[in-house]
Amino acid sequence: MERTRTRAGAAVFLMLVLGHLGNALEVPLDLAQPPTITQQSPKDYIIDPRENIVIHCEAKGKPHPSFSWTRNGTHFDIDQDPKVTMRPRSGTLVVDISGEKAETYEGVYQCTARNKHGAAVSNNIVIRQSRSPLWSKERNEPIRVQEGEALVLHCRPPAGLPPPIIFWMDVNFQRLPQSSRVFQALNGDLYFSNVLKEDSRNDYICYARFPHTQTIQQKQPITLLVLNLDAVNETVAALFNETDFFSDGSVEERKPTFLIPSGSSSSKMVLRGQILELECITEGLPTPEVSWSKLSGEFPDKRTSIVTFQKILRIVNVSDADAGEYRCTAHNRLASIHHTIRVTVKAAPYWITTPRNLVLAPREKGQLICRASGTPKPTINWAMNGIPIENSPEDSNRKVEGDSIIFEEVQTGSSAVYQCNASNEYGYLLSNAFVNVLSETPRVLTPANQVYQVIRNNHALLDCSSFGSPIPKITWFKDSQSSTLEGDPYLLHENGTLEIYVAQALNSGKYICVARNTLGIAENHVYLEVKEPTRILKQPKYKVAQRNMNVVFECKVKHDPTLIPIMIWLKDNGELPDDERFLVDSDSLTITDVTENDAGTYTCIMNTTLDHDSASAELTVVEAAPTPAVIYEQPDPPTDLELTDMKPRSVQLTWIPGDEHKSPIHKFVIQYTDSLHDHGHWHNLTHVPGGKTTAHLELSPYVHYSFRVLALNAVGLSDPSNPSHMYKTNPAAPDENPSGVKGFGTEHDNLMILWKPLSGLQANGPGLQYKVMWRQKDVDKNWTSVTVANVSKFMVSGTPTFTPYEVKVQAINNNGIGPDPAVVIGHSGEDLPVQAPDSVQFLVLNSTLAEVHWEPVPPKTVRGHLKGYKVYYWRERSLHKHNPHRVEQQLLSFSGNKSHGMLPGLQPYSLYLFNVRVYNGKGEGPASSNLQFETPEGVPGPPSFLRITNSNLNNLTLEWGPPNDRNGHLTGYILKYQQVNNSNELGPIEELVLPANKTSVTLPNLKYSTRYKFYFNAKTGQGAGPVITEEAVTIMDEAMPSRQADIATQGWFIGLMCAIALLILVLLIICFIKRNKGGKYPVKEKEDAHTDPEFQPMKEDDCTFGEYR
Repeated sequence: MERTRTRAGAAVFLMLVLGHLGNALEVPLDLAQPPTITQQSPKDYIIDPRENIVIHCEAKGKPHPSFSWTRNGTHFDIDQDPKVTMRPRSGTLVVDISGEKAETYEGVYQCTARNKHGAAVSNNIVIRQSRSPLWSKERNEPIRVQEGEALVLHCRPPAGLPPPIIFWMDVNFQRLPQSSRVFQALNGDLYFSNVLKEDSRNDYICYARFPHTQTIQQKQPITLLVLNLDAVNETVAALFNETDFFSDGSVEERKPTFLIPSGSSSSKMVLRGQILELECITEGLPTPEVSWSKLSGEFPDKRTSIVTFQKILRIVNVSDADAGEYRCTAHNRLASIHHTIRVTVKAAPYWITTPRNLVLAPREKGQLICRASGTPKPTINWAMNGIPIENSPEDSNRKVEGDSIIFEEVQTGSSAVYQCNASNEYGYLLSNAFVNVLSETPRVLTPANQVYQVIRNNHALLDCSSFGSPIPKITWFKDSQSSTLEGDPYLLHENGTLEIYVAQALNSGKYICVARNTLGIAENHVYLEVKEPTRILKQPKYKVAQRNMNVVFECKVKHDPTLIPIMIWLKDNGELPDDERFLVDSDSLTITDVTENDAGTYTCIMNTTLDHDSASAELTVVEAAPTPAVIYEQPDPPTDLELTDMKPRSVQLTWIPGDEHKSPIHKFVIQYTDSLHDHGHWHNLTHVPGGKTTAHLELSPYVHYSFRVLALNAVGLSDPSNPSHMYKTNPAAPDENPSGVKGFGTEHDNLMILWKPLSGLQANGPGLQYKVMWRQKDVDKNWTSVTVANVSKFMVSGTPTFTPYEVKVQAINNNGIGPDPAVVIGHSGEDLPVQAPDSVQFLVLNSTLAEVHWEPVPPKTVRGHLKGYKVYYWRERSLHKHNPHRVEQQLLSFSGNKSHGMLPGLQPYSLYLFNVRVYNGKGEGPASSNLQFETPEGVPGPPSFLRITNSNLNNLTLEWGPPNDRNGHLTGYILKYQQVNNSNELGPIEELVLPANKTSVTLPNLKYSTRYKFYFNAKTGQGAGPVITEEAVTIMDEAMPSRQADIATQGWFIGLMCAIALLILVLLIICFIKRNKGGKYPVKEKEDAHTDPEFQPMKEDDCTFGEYR
């Protein structure tokens, strides 16, 4: 059995500030103050030449500041340029570039915001026009290379601003496959460590995408022809009349060689905070493998990646520690080579201490500090109201000492804005900080009549945020008491917050906060309610159950009657299985027919709006006990528990096992009780295997531990051992903060902050609470905070729609606060987008592909996380009268802030309609107006059918139907056919071109009883479509056998045959007689035997060949 309990109280908690509190004060806008710049364009501002130029400069102050600009260091007279306007009550410039070239307005701009109390200046804003120049005209000759050689295909894109993104694709807009052998370098060139025959193709195309204008340009396609050695042999043999120029056709292997960088070593400089990319490109055969190492240390975790098939080492957010020597190693089975790159890290200036605004009363003192670092060390220069301080009026109460300005006994009227400029050769930082000399009576900023709720025995924090000059002194009173609240149990913080360390019921009531300075007094009332804690009175207990039994866990709770409780059950810290065998009642959990899968830890949690209590118990499922010949029993309890190696947060526990009773011990269960908080209740702490008799126990602070051990075998658990001696741990502040912090909106006007609460053992002491802090990103400087009980969420209401907030959650208990929490960016709730994309255009690329362009909607109109854009398109009809049908609407989504997309798979020769919509996490915005476009002709689809009719002796008739998808105007048909013999060998192809209006043709003069294969397709002006085939056989001439029979029965035919037979018989007799007359002798026969028959003429009057007479 295991139990965790947490208690918390809700109260506002402000950051405690060390030093002069005025440094952190925000002056209310109804009070006189110098200007503060609140928004400005980036230092390096690249503009789109197609859009008006907007240079931002916003500022606040009292009175509201006026604005002026310089351009390239001289005054920029806006009134003299009708194309330039300044927005009302703003310094933002809008340049109308219609009829003008944007490059006319390139330059360095600086904004000054001024009122009678001082002048603040912006950064130097460098305006440059984005450029996406055209690719220079070139003619790419085919590249011929021998198989196995290295190769570089150069991209050499035009220089753009900003530089383009390079990628290689084929003519079908498909990315070319890359590997460790073929890959793209950082400069965009395509490298081949060695070429293969399959690399031959005629469409290596380098594309350059210019991100600012979202335009893509392409290089002329490159044709690559890879020649293998056999082909080279044949070419050389033909030229040199040699039979085999190379000894064999194999490709010779090569050791690795570095292409980039060259040589054995090189150097590289990178700026702090930027991305370091080291490139190692090699060639060789087999393809070399590349690996990286750092000679002077290890790669930084989480910032290092090795990409592009190990060719590029990338380190993001570079720090000084990343300097050193890096080694690239390339090896194949022939050799291994190395290249060392020495990396040096320089740094543009970065802030150590940023100057902060000072609010001082007359005759007070203060200090502005401006500290920056960099490599080389930056120079610090001060200015006042935009004028170098050495040229400003002297002030005996002001002294400049390097990176600080010290003020002594400031006087009324000496308010000003001071600029600190930290610069070196790699950049600069500029910060404005005002000194506002002000006399102001106190005012309390905390809302009146705020109610704070806290659980008894936890500490309460009551807020009294104030402003005044001089800084007001805060005192607190309770109810109608006249004495100030000082000393135990109260603690007054420097920022005015009143803390009650251990809140009790008698601390409930009304509290009065009084803010007082030499000029006046102000007060505010707040209320504190102390609630009773939630407590589980009867906790679930450890269970061992046989399979198919029922198990009941009980959980009875007591809570404050004014708080609404919610009971939930967990299994292994997750939801209960969705199974009807799990029955949840108001104070129990029942599991029927338990199985092995039901084993685990079950936790009962009782939540209220301020606190919660939880308790856990384990369920072990064992097999039903058989009926053995031997009697098995539960083990005897362990004995002789001893604590050793006692440390603040751990201890070693040892014991002696009891008798197993013929059933081996599976494990030992260690339990603990906390006599300080929960005396007499035992909870599971851990378990160890049955073969061990020691356990190292991790402990939590602020617990009075006693331990006991139980043994478990197949029968069940033993009785508990006797408790160990008590071991006390001291309380401590939390070691960690809640995890899983995130902020999001459930409605368009709220921000839900969620986190995973700490467990009871993570609390480290009494009074666990969470300090929830939030502020609007880039708008609010101060955090708004509230301290809540041990809950897991807090709702901020009344937020603007989809606004970024910085959020953090910190754990607090009575012994202190947890570590500084990490800042998480969240957004208030989303709403549907309100604007449709503008400037929607289209470009038909070919008969099946169109490109859609649109102007991205302004970010403010998205009102949520921009998920992307959706293009709805549909085929309204075919441009051909034979295909009028409409096709169902289709949808393509383009994620991210895209401004164009491709519509593939279109039907040629068709009318299409489409519109574009932006969508966010809430849904889609309104659709743009429907536009229409026509796709050009394409090649037609296959003819609808091809069949053979009227098969005759020497001709066939073919009939066909036009294509279902004509995709344009049919210009005709192509019919090809050839003979197929009995061994399936094909004869020569015959081709006919047929007119488009024809649907049949008869082929004459075919060979009878022969198989023919036909290939048939349609064509338009764009070419021929796919082919359909058919086979047919001409019939045998049925009249031929009958004619043969008729001739054989004719008398003249019989007479002719007899005459021919008689003539042959006479000739044979004559030949036989002449042969016998000639005679032969042995020598003559031998000569005949050796005579070459090819040189012996045949005698017309003899049946022999060249015999002697």
